[in-house]
Amino acid sequence: MTPEDFLAETDVPRETLNRLNVMDRVLMEWSERHNLIARSTIKDRWRRHFLDSAQVAPLLPPGAKRLADLGSGAGFPGLVLAAMLPDLKVTLIESTGKKAAFLTDAGEAMGLDNLEVIPARIESVGLTAPPDIITARALARLDKLLGYGFGLQGENTKYFLLKGQDVEVELTEAAKSWTMDIIRHQSVTSPEATILEIGNLARVR
Repeated sequence: MTPEDFLAETDVPRETLNRLNVMDRVLMEWSERHNLIARSTIKDRWRRHFLDSAQVAPLLPPGAKRLADLGSGAGFPGLVLAAMLPDLKVTLIESTGKKAAFLTDAGEAMGLDNLEVIPARIESVGLTAPPDIITARALARLDKLLGYGFGLQGENTKYFLLKGQDVEVELTEAAKSWTMDIIRHQSVTSPEATILEIGNLARVR
């Protein structure tokens, strides 16, 4: 998939594609020195990473103002969503120093003014206001992921979590500790992948 293919698939404004091209350039520069994404996915990164992240945008509830992306890594999906949704305040939480530095560098190069990068462990982060949306991709198993998010969430926070082929096993495991409302969205990039939309998360009493 090329950037133009991505544009045809998502129908984002040309300005948004330009910002994502800047992100891609910075990502490739950094990837020469640091292993930000798997080497095996670099050639197909516009589908495997950019489109995989972008598919979350149309699922988000209208009126959402704040998004927190957990373990943002190379910026998927949080940095992509920040580029696509300029009216959304996006906070990227990343504890690995080099990855947080990349996110800051890329965000500045992209000219994003709706972005905050927090270089810290999720458990130690205190946000000034609870996010409307929490996202994560390839960070941890669901039970642990929900524990991370629970410390940040507000009363109406919704989760959009990108998960692979073990999603049902992870849901069964998480149900021992959590109650939640779940909507499954089929991924457009892989028949084995799912986006979990989760609301009303609470601990099992």
